[in-house]
Amino acid sequence: MDYILNPWPWYVSGPLITFVMALLLYFGKTFGMSSNLRTMCTIAGAGKFSDFFKFNWKDQIWNLIVVLGAIIGGFIAVHFLSNNNATDLNPTTIKELQNMGFLNPGATLVPNEIFSLNVLSSPKALIILIVGGLLVGFGTRYAGGCTSGHAIAGLSSLQKPSLIAVIGFFVGGLVMANFILPLIF
Repeated sequence: MDYILNPWPWYVSGPLITFVMALLLYFGKTFGMSSNLRTMCTIAGAGKFSDFFKFNWKDQIWNLIVVLGAIIGGFIAVHFLSNNNATDLNPTTIKELQNMGFLNPGATLVPNEIFSLNVLSSPKALIILIVGGLLVGFGTRYAGGCTSGHAIAGLSSLQKPSLIAVIGFFVGGLVMANFILPLIF
């Protein structure tokens, strides 16, 4: 059975995010998930191949705990805080997604046509995953961080580069959703 996670109301999640950001600022830390990949690659020995991975990864253990918390939080959310109600999507969006080949838009948290293990047997899907992963990796490195780091941490500390990056993320998302995704599907 597929479950749908209902989002927490803004008046609960907003203050919780604010509290976490205040704690990070107090302790002189910055938030972002993409930096964890660099830390994990450094732990695995990537520093032997590139100077980018030569740093004291032990200073980033706290951020790896954030990843562990996200995994545990995701498990709790799916298994204890979810229900089987479908997501309420706009009828026009449902029709557009069905025209692209999505069978039940909104019936699951993520579309099975993209995120099921069966997709890995399709060469087209593998190419999309590989190219998409490379583009996300390049973009994250080029922008100096990921969407969570820039949108939550960067904007909350009034950093102009984060504002530019977030604008770029939104423009890229709009272009992808409205022009590229329909061509792919």
